[in-house]
Amino acid sequence: MSSPEVVVYRDAGLLAAATAARLVTRLVDVQAARGSASLVLTGGRTGIAVLEQVRVSPARDAVDWSRVDLFWGDERFLPAGAPERNETQARAALLDHVPVDPARVFPMAASDGVHGDDPDAAAAAYASVLAGCASGAAVPTFDVCLLGVGEEGHTLSVFPDSPAVHETERAVVGVRDCPKPPPTRVSLTLGAARHSDEIWLMTTGASKASAVAQALAGADEVALPAAGARGRSRTLWLLDSAAA
Repeated sequence: MSSPEVVVYRDAGLLAAATAARLVTRLVDVQAARGSASLVLTGGRTGIAVLEQVRVSPARDAVDWSRVDLFWGDERFLPAGAPERNETQARAALLDHVPVDPARVFPMAASDGVHGDDPDAAAAAYASVLAGCASGAAVPTFDVCLLGVGEEGHTLSVFPDSPAVHETERAVVGVRDCPKPPPTRVSLTLGAARHSDEIWLMTTGASKASAVAQALAGADEVALPAAGARGRSRTLWLLDSAAA
Protein backbone atom coordinates (compact mmCIF):
# COMPACT_ATOMS: atom_id res chain seq x y z
CA MET A 1 0.00 0.00 0.00
CA SER A 2 1.12 3.55 -0.71
CA SER A 3 1.99 6.28 1.77
CA PRO A 4 -0.27 9.34 1.98
CA GLU A 5 0.48 12.45 -0.03
CA VAL A 6 -1.19 15.76 0.84
CA VAL A 7 -2.23 18.63 -1.43
CA VAL A 8 -3.79 21.73 0.15
CA TYR A 9 -5.95 24.27 -1.68
CA ARG A 10 -7.03 27.69 -0.51
CA ASP A 11 -10.75 26.91 -0.31
CA ALA A 12 -13.37 24.32 -1.17
CA GLY A 13 -14.19 25.81 -4.56
CA LEU A 14 -10.60 25.70 -5.71
CA LEU A 15 -10.23 22.16 -4.40
CA ALA A 16 -13.23 20.98 -6.45
CA ALA A 17 -12.00 22.67 -9.63
CA ALA A 18 -8.43 21.43 -9.26
CA THR A 19 -9.53 17.89 -8.42
CA ALA A 20 -11.80 17.87 -11.48
CA ALA A 21 -8.85 18.85 -13.68
CA ARG A 22 -6.71 16.18 -12.04
CA LEU A 23 -9.43 13.57 -12.59
CA VAL A 24 -9.88 14.37 -16.28
CA THR A 25 -6.12 14.12 -16.79
CA ARG A 26 -5.92 10.81 -14.95
CA LEU A 27 -8.78 9.24 -16.91
CA VAL A 28 -7.29 10.41 -20.22
CA ASP A 29 -3.89 9.00 -19.29
CA VAL A 30 -5.34 5.63 -18.28
CA GLN A 31 -7.36 5.40 -21.47
CA ALA A 32 -4.32 6.26 -23.56
CA ALA A 33 -2.38 3.48 -21.87
CA ARG A 34 -5.06 0.80 -21.71
CA GLY A 35 -8.13 1.83 -23.67
CA SER A 36 -10.60 2.04 -20.80
CA ALA A 37 -10.66 3.37 -17.24
CA SER A 38 -12.57 2.68 -14.04
CA LEU A 39 -13.75 5.18 -11.45
CA VAL A 40 -15.40 4.80 -8.05
CA LEU A 41 -17.70 7.72 -7.24
CA THR A 42 -18.58 9.19 -3.87
CA GLY A 43 -21.34 11.45 -2.65
CA GLY A 44 -21.24 14.36 -0.25
CA ARG A 45 -20.83 18.05 -0.89
CA THR A 46 -17.21 17.86 -2.08
CA GLY A 47 -17.59 14.72 -4.16
CA ILE A 48 -20.56 16.10 -6.07
CA ALA A 49 -18.87 19.50 -6.47
CA VAL A 50 -15.97 17.75 -8.20
CA LEU A 51 -18.35 16.08 -10.66
CA GLU A 52 -20.02 19.43 -11.34
CA GLN A 53 -16.62 20.92 -12.09
CA VAL A 54 -15.84 18.06 -14.47
CA ARG A 55 -19.12 18.78 -16.27
CA VAL A 56 -18.21 22.42 -16.94
CA SER A 57 -14.54 21.76 -17.68
CA PRO A 58 -13.36 22.67 -21.20
CA ALA A 59 -11.37 19.43 -21.12
CA ARG A 60 -14.34 17.25 -20.20
CA ASP A 61 -14.68 15.71 -23.65
CA ALA A 62 -11.03 14.66 -23.75
CA VAL A 63 -12.31 11.65 -21.78
CA ASP A 64 -14.03 8.95 -23.80
CA TRP A 65 -16.91 8.54 -21.37
CA SER A 66 -18.22 5.50 -23.22
CA ARG A 67 -15.08 3.66 -22.07
CA VAL A 68 -15.26 4.48 -18.37
CA ASP A 69 -16.57 1.89 -15.92
CA LEU A 70 -18.39 3.72 -13.12
CA PHE A 71 -18.92 2.28 -9.66
CA TRP A 72 -20.03 3.70 -6.30
CA GLY A 73 -18.18 3.36 -3.02
CA ASP A 74 -21.34 3.56 -0.95
CA GLU A 75 -24.98 4.44 -1.27
CA ARG A 76 -27.83 5.63 0.87
CA PHE A 77 -30.34 2.77 0.82
CA LEU A 78 -33.35 4.74 -0.36
CA PRO A 79 -35.87 4.40 -3.20
CA ALA A 80 -34.65 4.89 -6.76
CA GLY A 81 -34.44 8.55 -7.70
CA ALA A 82 -34.46 9.78 -4.11
CA PRO A 83 -32.62 13.12 -4.08
CA GLU A 84 -30.35 11.98 -1.22
CA ARG A 85 -29.00 9.00 -3.17
CA ASN A 86 -25.42 9.35 -4.36
CA GLU A 87 -26.45 7.95 -7.73
CA THR A 88 -29.17 10.56 -8.18
CA GLN A 89 -26.78 13.38 -7.36
CA ALA A 90 -23.98 12.02 -9.55
CA ARG A 91 -26.29 11.69 -12.53
CA ALA A 92 -27.52 15.25 -12.14
CA ALA A 93 -24.00 16.60 -11.62
CA LEU A 94 -22.27 14.79 -14.50
CA LEU A 95 -23.45 11.45 -15.79
CA ASP A 96 -26.61 12.76 -17.49
CA HIS A 97 -24.44 15.25 -19.39
CA VAL A 98 -21.78 12.97 -20.88
CA PRO A 99 -22.10 9.97 -23.22
CA VAL A 100 -21.57 7.17 -20.71
CA ASP A 101 -22.34 3.62 -21.75
CA PRO A 102 -25.28 2.54 -19.56
CA ALA A 103 -23.89 -1.01 -19.53
CA ARG A 104 -20.74 0.31 -17.84
CA VAL A 105 -22.52 2.25 -15.09
CA PHE A 106 -22.93 0.12 -11.96
CA PRO A 107 -25.12 1.78 -9.31
CA MET A 108 -25.95 0.08 -6.05
CA ALA A 109 -29.50 -1.20 -5.64
CA ALA A 110 -32.29 1.01 -4.33
CA SER A 111 -34.52 0.06 -1.42
CA ASP A 112 -37.48 -0.39 -3.78
CA GLY A 113 -35.50 -2.47 -6.27
CA VAL A 114 -35.46 -6.17 -7.09
CA HIS A 115 -33.82 -7.05 -3.77
CA GLY A 116 -36.49 -5.32 -1.73
CA ASP A 117 -35.84 -3.41 1.44
CA ASP A 118 -32.89 -5.64 2.39
CA PRO A 119 -29.48 -3.93 2.43
CA ASP A 120 -27.68 -7.24 2.93
CA ALA A 121 -29.21 -8.65 -0.26
CA ALA A 122 -28.33 -5.43 -2.09
CA ALA A 123 -24.76 -5.69 -0.81
CA ALA A 124 -24.45 -9.32 -1.93
CA ALA A 125 -25.78 -8.37 -5.35
CA TYR A 126 -23.23 -5.58 -5.70
CA ALA A 127 -20.45 -7.93 -4.66
CA SER A 128 -21.54 -10.18 -7.53
CA VAL A 129 -21.41 -7.21 -9.90
CA LEU A 130 -17.86 -6.43 -8.80
CA ALA A 131 -16.77 -10.04 -9.20
CA GLY A 132 -18.27 -10.08 -12.68
CA CYS A 133 -16.16 -7.06 -13.62
CA ALA A 134 -12.97 -8.57 -12.20
CA SER A 135 -10.60 -10.98 -13.87
CA GLY A 136 -10.59 -13.94 -11.54
CA ALA A 137 -10.79 -11.79 -8.41
CA ALA A 138 -13.56 -10.70 -6.06
CA VAL A 139 -13.04 -7.02 -6.87
CA PRO A 140 -11.65 -5.30 -9.98
CA THR A 141 -8.67 -2.99 -9.74
CA PHE A 142 -10.18 0.50 -9.80
CA ASP A 143 -8.04 3.19 -11.43
CA VAL A 144 -9.31 5.97 -9.16
CA CYS A 145 -11.48 5.76 -6.06
CA LEU A 146 -12.92 9.05 -4.84
CA LEU A 147 -13.68 9.18 -1.13
CA GLY A 148 -14.93 11.70 1.39
CA VAL A 149 -14.03 11.90 5.06
CA GLY A 150 -16.42 12.57 7.93
CA GLU A 151 -15.83 14.58 11.07
CA GLU A 152 -15.39 11.42 13.12
CA GLY A 153 -13.13 9.89 10.48
CA HIS A 154 -15.54 7.68 8.56
CA THR A 155 -15.06 7.06 4.87
CA LEU A 156 -17.37 5.19 2.50
CA SER A 157 -20.15 4.24 4.96
CA VAL A 158 -17.58 2.63 7.24
CA PHE A 159 -17.81 4.24 10.65
CA PRO A 160 -15.46 3.94 13.65
CA ASP A 161 -15.65 0.62 15.49
CA SER A 162 -18.64 -0.50 13.41
CA PRO A 163 -19.26 -3.99 12.03
CA ALA A 164 -18.20 -2.72 8.60
CA VAL A 165 -14.74 -1.66 9.75
CA HIS A 166 -14.18 -5.09 11.28
CA GLU A 167 -15.26 -6.90 8.09
CA THR A 168 -12.41 -8.82 6.46
CA GLU A 169 -14.16 -11.30 4.16
CA ARG A 170 -16.81 -9.44 2.20
CA ALA A 171 -16.26 -6.73 -0.40
CA VAL A 172 -19.65 -5.07 0.13
CA VAL A 173 -21.78 -4.86 3.26
CA GLY A 174 -25.18 -3.65 4.32
CA VAL A 175 -24.80 -0.96 6.97
CA ARG A 176 -27.43 -0.29 9.61
CA ASP A 177 -27.74 2.26 12.41
CA CYS A 178 -25.34 4.77 10.84
CA PRO A 179 -24.76 7.71 13.17
CA LYS A 180 -25.49 10.00 10.22
CA PRO A 181 -28.84 9.89 8.42
CA PRO A 182 -30.06 7.96 6.59
CA PRO A 183 -29.24 5.08 8.93
CA THR A 184 -29.28 2.29 6.34
CA ARG A 185 -26.70 2.11 3.56
CA VAL A 186 -24.69 -0.19 1.32
CA SER A 187 -20.93 0.21 1.26
CA LEU A 188 -17.69 -1.16 -0.05
CA THR A 189 -15.42 -2.31 2.75
CA LEU A 190 -11.97 -0.88 3.27
CA GLY A 191 -10.55 -4.10 1.88
CA ALA A 192 -12.45 -3.62 -1.37
CA ALA A 193 -11.42 0.03 -1.63
CA ARG A 194 -7.79 -1.00 -1.27
CA HIS A 195 -8.09 -2.71 -4.65
CA SER A 196 -7.84 0.80 -6.12
CA ASP A 197 -4.68 1.86 -7.90
CA GLU A 198 -5.23 5.38 -6.57
CA ILE A 199 -7.41 6.56 -3.69
CA TRP A 200 -8.19 10.27 -3.40
CA LEU A 201 -9.60 11.40 -0.05
CA MET A 202 -11.26 14.80 -0.38
CA THR A 203 -12.48 16.88 2.52
CA THR A 204 -12.98 20.48 3.53
CA GLY A 205 -13.69 22.57 6.62
CA ALA A 206 -12.20 23.06 10.06
CA SER A 207 -14.53 20.42 11.53
CA LYS A 208 -12.55 17.76 9.61
CA ALA A 209 -9.11 18.94 10.73
CA SER A 210 -8.82 16.65 13.73
CA ALA A 211 -9.76 13.54 11.75
CA VAL A 212 -7.34 14.49 8.99
CA ALA A 213 -4.50 15.03 11.45
CA GLN A 214 -5.13 11.71 13.18
CA ALA A 215 -5.37 9.78 9.92
CA LEU A 216 -2.14 11.25 8.60
CA ALA A 217 -0.45 10.51 11.92
CA GLY A 218 -1.21 6.82 11.47
CA ALA A 219 -4.37 6.28 13.51
CA ASP A 220 -5.78 2.76 13.70
CA GLU A 221 -8.44 2.19 11.05
CA VAL A 222 -10.89 0.67 13.52
CA ALA A 223 -10.97 3.95 15.43
CA LEU A 224 -10.62 6.13 12.33
CA PRO A 225 -11.54 4.27 9.12
CA ALA A 226 -10.19 6.94 6.76
CA ALA A 227 -6.71 6.01 7.96
CA GLY A 228 -7.18 2.59 6.38
CA ALA A 229 -8.08 3.90 2.92
CA ARG A 230 -4.86 3.31 0.98
CA GLY A 231 -4.39 2.95 -2.75
CA ARG A 232 -2.00 0.42 -4.22
CA SER A 233 0.19 3.00 -5.95
CA ARG A 234 -1.08 6.32 -4.59
CA THR A 235 -3.04 7.70 -1.65
CA LEU A 236 -3.82 11.36 -2.14
CA TRP A 237 -5.37 13.64 0.47
CA LEU A 238 -6.96 16.70 -1.18
CA LEU A 239 -7.75 19.31 1.47
CA ASP A 240 -8.75 22.92 1.78
CA SER A 241 -6.72 25.10 4.14
CA ALA A 242 -9.29 24.77 6.94
CA ALA A 243 -9.23 20.96 6.92
CA ALA A 244 -5.42 21.01 6.75
